[in-house]
Amino acid sequence: MTDGPPLIFDRSALEAHRARARSLPDGPALFLHEAVAAELEERLEEVNRRFTTPAIVTGWPEPWHGRLPEAVIVPDDDILGLTPGAHDLALHVLALHWAADPVGQIVQCRHSLRPDGLFIGALFGGQTLTELRSCLTEAETRVTGGLSPRIAPMGEVRDLGGLIQRAGLNLPVADQMTLTVRYQTPLHLMRDLRAMGETNALHHRLRHPTRRAVLLEAARLYAERHAAPDGRIKATFDIVLLTGWAPDDSQPKPLRPGSASHRLADALGAVEHRNPGTND
Repeated sequence: MTDGPPLIFDRSALEAHRARARSLPDGPALFLHEAVAAELEERLEEVNRRFTTPAIVTGWPEPWHGRLPEAVIVPDDDILGLTPGAHDLALHVLALHWAADPVGQIVQCRHSLRPDGLFIGALFGGQTLTELRSCLTEAETRVTGGLSPRIAPMGEVRDLGGLIQRAGLNLPVADQMTLTVRYQTPLHLMRDLRAMGETNALHHRLRHPTRRAVLLEAARLYAERHAAPDGRIKATFDIVLLTGWAPDDSQPKPLRPGSASHRLADALGAVEHRNPGTND
């Protein structure tokens, strides 16, 4: 008898981090959510369809106030508060990277869609904060002689694209957008991550603050390796966008093998050459 899948994330810690970010004097740092919301709005404008019953799954509803006013907005809980078959559009925004079961989250979104409804998911990809992650890893190894769990698993776009098909959506597309943000120092970046609510919420994380010596060494390495000529440092945010459609009979289907009525060579205007000594 097994005890079930291993715990990756501490949901209570994630919610505490988000609450802390909301309580800051300047409020949470939601500029990445704003950028993704603007990108999704632009993509929806390119779809030749008017969506009348959208749903949005997000831990941060604030950037969506005033956007898609008809939308139902629900938190990214393990069980989503979505009504089956009620929506023609489902957006899952910058929360799938915290999901214990990302495929299950997309499946729930698919079930909320009517036939031929559109799903778009946006999540952080594997190149996110690559500079900070490498510097923290090296700094912790140098200072403590070991590594603690601090890096949430994030997939590459080629792997994340498979989530769409596994969730039963048709016409899957995966692409990415890269945002580069510049900060005065690495410590300013770390402060912004706290304001985003995106700090370490791994279940097996250290339960005490990171040693000051580790942070200072990471900041030194970061400034040494990733500083621009003006002295500011860059931080990469890799955002993967997943698109798929709820199955419907009206959607195009691939031809069965051997059912083509025209030869590829004829379509390309090419001359075929047979291999000597074969029947090919």
